[in-house]
Amino acid sequence: MDGDRVEIDGGIMEGGGQILRVSTALSCLLGLPLRVRRIRAGRSQPGLRPQHLSGLEIIRDLCEGKLEGGEIGSTEITFTPGKIRGGTHIADTKTAGYSVCLYMLVFQVFKPIVEKFNFTFNCDIKKRGYYPQGGGEVIVQMSPVKELRPVNLTERGTVTKIYGRAFVAGALPIKLAKDMSAAAVRCIRKEIRDLYINIQPVREPDDQAFGTGSGIIIVAETSTGCLLAGSSLGKRGKNSDKVGIEAAEILLRNLKHGGTVDDSLQDQLIIFMALAKGVSRVKSGPITLHTQTAIHFAEQLTKAKFTVKKSEEEDPSKDTYIIECEGMGMINPNL
Repeated sequence: MDGDRVEIDGGIMEGGGQILRVSTALSCLLGLPLRVRRIRAGRSQPGLRPQHLSGLEIIRDLCEGKLEGGEIGSTEITFTPGKIRGGTHIADTKTAGYSVCLYMLVFQVFKPIVEKFNFTFNCDIKKRGYYPQGGGEVIVQMSPVKELRPVNLTERGTVTKIYGRAFVAGALPIKLAKDMSAAAVRCIRKEIRDLYINIQPVREPDDQAFGTGSGIIIVAETSTGCLLAGSSLGKRGKNSDKVGIEAAEILLRNLKHGGTVDDSLQDQLIIFMALAKGVSRVKSGPITLHTQTAIHFAEQLTKAKFTVKKSEEEDPSKDTYIIECEGMGMINPNL
């Protein structure tokens, strides 16, 4: 079996947990045994952190696989997938492994766009957890599909509305959320004057939040159904106006390049493009290192073919690209 193992270098390119997530997810789906070396080699604390380990454990459980080297700090694992099965799986990182803004982006931006590939999933947020303790709880339900269809996300259209939420939880006053919201609106108004902007200040109910935290997420929706976002988290000593302005500036930067996806969603679509049947095309802004990394490992494991080229029809001063992929056309053997 060892001779057939795919060797993955976890220290190249982005060099972080993303390589582990992409390669083990594809290993599980395609039944490919893996060895991942030099895990997170470029990080200040190399090797597996709690959130990476719990991610590996849930993939192992999903396919009744075998994981060796699965402990905190480990810089090498071998993973042998088994047969994928349904059921209920629980992952507990026991730390604030991923930011609450990241999860909200998933629900507000990732979900509606990724469902264009022909599958649906439900997310139910039971509780939001805040750094450093974590303690959030999310239930995700998903039904299997036979195959993924390709997507064509090349028409941006015009921005029709901008909305979002500025939130506080725990010991923080609602005034902070109002300040973040107002600062974000002022910042966006300098660039976009004639559009209704609705950023709700919210205090998370105590029974639905664990710990103390704050942040803001702002989403722009376009006439063709594209969703682009900007977000920022508050922290001790960081002015709330600054948090709002940071999120607004990220959103404006994502709108400026004329692509149909923001720089957070860009790399998350790669794995689905690689698995889909047919040619997918996505127009984006500058290609991030995360996207280059996802393409590298998706090509290595699925044999899908990607091309990235400068978008011809755009104004030449805009940094816009077309990511194209001839997917492998994976069929779910269990259906």
